[in-house]
Amino acid sequence: MLDTEAIRKQFPGLDDESHGKPLVYLDTAASAQKPLAVIERMDSFLRHDYGTVHRGLYQRSIASTQSYEDARATVAKFLNAPSVDNIVFTMGCTDAINLVAWSWGRAHLKSGDKILISAMEHHANIVPWQLIGELTGAELIVCPIHDDGSLNMEAFDKLLDSSVKLVSMVHISNALGTINPIKSCIEKAHAVGAKFLVDAAQSTPHIAIDVQDLDCDFLVFSSHKIYGPTGIGALYGKKDVLESMPPWRGGGEMIEKVTFEKTTYAAPPGRFEAGTPPIVEAIGMAAACDWLMDIGFEQIHEKDQELFNYAEEHIQQVPHLTRIGTAPQRSTAISFVMDDAHASDISNILDMEGIAIRAGHHCAQPVMDRFGIPATARISLGIYNNKDDIDRAVAALHKVADLFY
Repeated sequence: MLDTEAIRKQFPGLDDESHGKPLVYLDTAASAQKPLAVIERMDSFLRHDYGTVHRGLYQRSIASTQSYEDARATVAKFLNAPSVDNIVFTMGCTDAINLVAWSWGRAHLKSGDKILISAMEHHANIVPWQLIGELTGAELIVCPIHDDGSLNMEAFDKLLDSSVKLVSMVHISNALGTINPIKSCIEKAHAVGAKFLVDAAQSTPHIAIDVQDLDCDFLVFSSHKIYGPTGIGALYGKKDVLESMPPWRGGGEMIEKVTFEKTTYAAPPGRFEAGTPPIVEAIGMAAACDWLMDIGFEQIHEKDQELFNYAEEHIQQVPHLTRIGTAPQRSTAISFVMDDAHASDISNILDMEGIAIRAGHHCAQPVMDRFGIPATARISLGIYNNKDDIDRAVAALHKVADLFY
C-alpha cells in the first residue's frame, strides 16, 4: 500500500496555511501540486546545465539537447509508445488537440465528413473541432450521455458510420469523473475507418497508459496534471498518421531547407515543434513521469480507489447535497450541488476553512446544460490526499448545510 504520509512530505506546496489553517488541496484535477523530484530537477538544470538545444555545437548546448531528447524518451516510455518519433512536445492538451485539428483536420477533412465527440467533453475538445468544421465543411456530432453521466453506447453505435472520420473523446471526464470504455470505442471507430484521439488529461495521473494496447491514433496529455510544470504537454501520434500531417506553425527547427522560393519540412516530431522549445519544462515533465513510474500505477490505483470510496461514502451524508456524475465506472473527481447554495458559495466557505476545491462549469458548459445547472462544486483527489483531508472537507460541507438550511 502507498505510504501517503511519505508522499506528502515530498510536496512543499502542501506545507502551508490558508486563512490561518493547514491547507487541504482538493483541486488536483485542475492542476496538481509539484513534488521535490520535479522542483529540484528543474532547479538543478537551470542552475548548472541550461543551454539552448539542437543548434549549438558547444558542450553545454549538446548536453542540454541530450537532456531534452532524453525527456522525449521518458514520455515515450510513460505512454509505451513504440518510438520517440511518436512524441510531439506541445504546450499542453489544448495545444495538442488544436495541432491535430489544424494539421490533420485541415489536410484530411472535407464537406460531408463528420467528427464525433461525447457530450462530456472539455471545451478544449469541442471548440477546435467547431473551428476546423467551419473551415473544411465537416460536421461536428455529439454522442449523448445518460443521467448518471455515463456514455450512451447505444447512441454511440448508431452515430458511428463511414462518414465519421475522427472520434475525439475524453478518457476520464473532468466534470463528472466518468471513465469511458475507451479501448472498446477505439475498436468500434477503427471498424468504420475513423481515426481516434484520446484526451488523457485526467487519466494519466491515475492510470497506466499503453498507447500500443489502446491502438489509438492520437493521445494527448498535460504535464501539470501529472505533477509536472505548466506550459507543456505531449501529443502521441502513430507514425504514419503524423507523417500525413502538414506543419501548422512555421519557424526554426521545423524545417529541412528554407529558400525564398520554397521550404521543405522536417520529419515528425520536429515538423510540429517550431521555435525554441520549453526546454526546462520538458525536463520537468520527464521528472514527473519518472516519479510516477517509480511509485507504480498499481499502488496509485489502489490508493485512489480506497480514498475515493471513503470520500463518496462520507460526502453522501451531508444534508441537501446531490452528486452530479454517478456512472458505474468513475475516477477521483466528485462533483456535487447543494440546494440553495451556489457552487461559488460552497467554495468560498470551504476556503475559509483552509480547503481548496473547484467551483464553476469546469470548462464543460455543455455538461452543466445537460444537467440543468449553472455550476458544480468539485472535489478532486491527488496522490498526496488522505482521509483527514476528506474529513475536514466533509465537516466544512456540514457547515455549509447549517448556514443555508
